[in-house]
Amino acid sequence: MDLTDSPAEAAFRREVRDWLGDHLTGEFADARGLGGPGSEHEAFEVRLAWDRLLADGGWTCLGWPVEHGGRGASTAQQVIFHEEYARAAAPVRVGHVGEELLGPTLIAFGTEQQRRRFLPEIVAVRELWCQGYSEPSAGSDLANVSTRARRDGPDWVIDGQKTWTSLAHQADWCFLLARTGPPGQRHRGLSCLLLPMDRPGVEVRPIVQLTGTSEFNEVFFDGARTAAEHVVGEVGDGWRVAMGTLGFERGVGTIDQQVVFRRELERITGLARTGGALDDPVLRDKITRAWIGLEVMRFTALRTLTGVAEGTAGPEASIAKLHWATFHRGLGELAVEVAGACGLVAAGAPYELDEEQRLFLFSRADTIYGGSNEIQRTIIAERVLGLPKEARP
Repeated sequence: MDLTDSPAEAAFRREVRDWLGDHLTGEFADARGLGGPGSEHEAFEVRLAWDRLLADGGWTCLGWPVEHGGRGASTAQQVIFHEEYARAAAPVRVGHVGEELLGPTLIAFGTEQQRRRFLPEIVAVRELWCQGYSEPSAGSDLANVSTRARRDGPDWVIDGQKTWTSLAHQADWCFLLARTGPPGQRHRGLSCLLLPMDRPGVEVRPIVQLTGTSEFNEVFFDGARTAAEHVVGEVGDGWRVAMGTLGFERGVGTIDQQVVFRRELERITGLARTGGALDDPVLRDKITRAWIGLEVMRFTALRTLTGVAEGTAGPEASIAKLHWATFHRGLGELAVEVAGACGLVAAGAPYELDEEQRLFLFSRADTIYGGSNEIQRTIIAERVLGLPKEARP
């Protein structure tokens, strides 16, 4: 695995860097760094306008095939874009669920009619999406989904509840997993449906997080209707579609996440240096170990992405999720440890947090969302190491 840029890749990196430098100006100059973990509410309209400017410049959906509105960018080019985007501290994207999750899912499993209808809107950031998978009794155990959908003439009628639904309060559409077959079948009888969020019978209730913000929500469906043709894949084949989506979630977008982690570590190191905490040999050792952890994470991610490009990535992606989630939670703990006693008191009334405090509080969830650490360890044990399967009821 060659980690140096080829001449063509170096030219692409300059193109990305120059475009970002030229456009993160004017109304977007103050948008740098906005929308990060615990601050997803910040400047939504500005960030939406930024996403649409990216679309106008041809910088959305880079890895999608050209025939579907993308640029057909290689894995290396996508990594370069995400690295430079994060280094420029460009604002967190508002259309990433559609671009990184639903779009690739429709390309892989959708009908031609669905691709024509939805993909251009995602590329142009004219429609925003949320993901309706988790439920109160079906989080990491996704096969326990109980939300139901039944056919009624030309429509599917949906009843149930989803939770931890990120950005549901801003989304135009939701792609959700519902049970269309008999209950008790677990993986069988699930279907992936596309539902407009403005339909009668859809209610969104924000969930207040430890950070005081509400990035995710509860969503209730009470007789909500969507058209019969809005099934992705075959009816009853939703588990395969859902696993495909989760595979896309472990894709190239994790690279810019790691660059953000690096910026956070640099900020913590600077705080330790100016505050004197770096003189403590124990804290200095923890900061050094965090730096080493980031380097290992980067190489592991690039090796995993090589497998994605070759079509061979599988449950090994769980290693990356387990690694970065545990690392980032530890980084949040390190942040408040370096901040010392001041890190235990809100920066202002009634609940104004500084960056280190938001990092600590938000990162507590890293080892839960997107598949808990316990689930990732089970996947690694059974599917990677070949150990006996865990006893299940």
